[in-house]
Amino acid sequence: MEKINAAIIGLGRIASLLEADSLREKPCTHAGALAANPDCVLTAGCDIDEERRSLFAEKWQIPVYADAAEMIRVHAPQILVIATHPDSHYHYCRLAAASHVPVIICEKPLADNIKEARKIARLTHNGNIIITNHERRYAHDYIRARAILEKEKLGRLLSVRAVLYMGKTKRLIDVLWHDGTHLTDAIMFLANGTLKHRRRWGAKLTANAGTAWLEGTLYAEKSVTPIPVIMEIGAGRDHLAFEMEFSCEKGRLRIGNGVFEVWESVPSPYAEKFRSLKRTDEIFNGPTGYFANMVQDAVACVKETGRQPRSGAADGLRVIEYLNSVKAWR
Repeated sequence: MEKINAAIIGLGRIASLLEADSLREKPCTHAGALAANPDCVLTAGCDIDEERRSLFAEKWQIPVYADAAEMIRVHAPQILVIATHPDSHYHYCRLAAASHVPVIICEKPLADNIKEARKIARLTHNGNIIITNHERRYAHDYIRARAILEKEKLGRLLSVRAVLYMGKTKRLIDVLWHDGTHLTDAIMFLANGTLKHRRRWGAKLTANAGTAWLEGTLYAEKSVTPIPVIMEIGAGRDHLAFEMEFSCEKGRLRIGNGVFEVWESVPSPYAEKFRSLKRTDEIFNGPTGYFANMVQDAVACVKETGRQPRSGAADGLRVIEYLNSVKAWR
């Protein structure tokens, strides 16, 4: 069977450079995942930066371009990755849609503002397939966690707490729009619902110190009543933290970077007529397959008429709608 042509616009960290990180699960970039997929062939890359074009061409031994329209015209990719800055995502998504590229993979956040995010989502009304790279939707540990919550193995979901730190000095609003996109989408994916912002307290989001708390409400498909959500966004830490805790009637589930824990309610060993939480033996040992599975989803969307991706433009738009509502409170 003839292989699927793929190309990339934007040749930075997530497109290719992170593949050199010896500690990350591989593949961990778009180029790495496309090159590793047996159904794909990575044919070209594009970037306005000459140095990045040179590095990409040297590593992957394929042609590079400074002009995206020319690359699309010459190589006619069936999968096109857009890994540029968010303020250019709509421009390149529109170009790809006008060029009849069957499947577009757009990096998160879908756009840097609500207006352009909505424009990108509307492109799918004409049959264009747009995948938003919310990678945790494709990770085996998150898929397992979603099944635990969906089957109510721990009883009904009652509340969610989430934590996001990205070092000492980043502005909280930048942390929120950078990895907060993943955190927001992960909460909505795991609970199969939509997150709405209610209020914020603590540090200003424009600050690069302190901690802000975001209170929200999750409207989940299986929940009769809205589920309260607290998200903590912090600076000043010398470490990264990306974690969520789903509190249920009969236990809790914790998941995040390097975290997968399932706790269940048992008779308390500390006090009569009480119950305590005890960690179960359920663990997750990778690989998660997050990038490989995302590319496989794109391949399936090329091959199967009418297939919708696991992480579509509508999912990306829901995240931007949430972030935009939080931004209004900064």
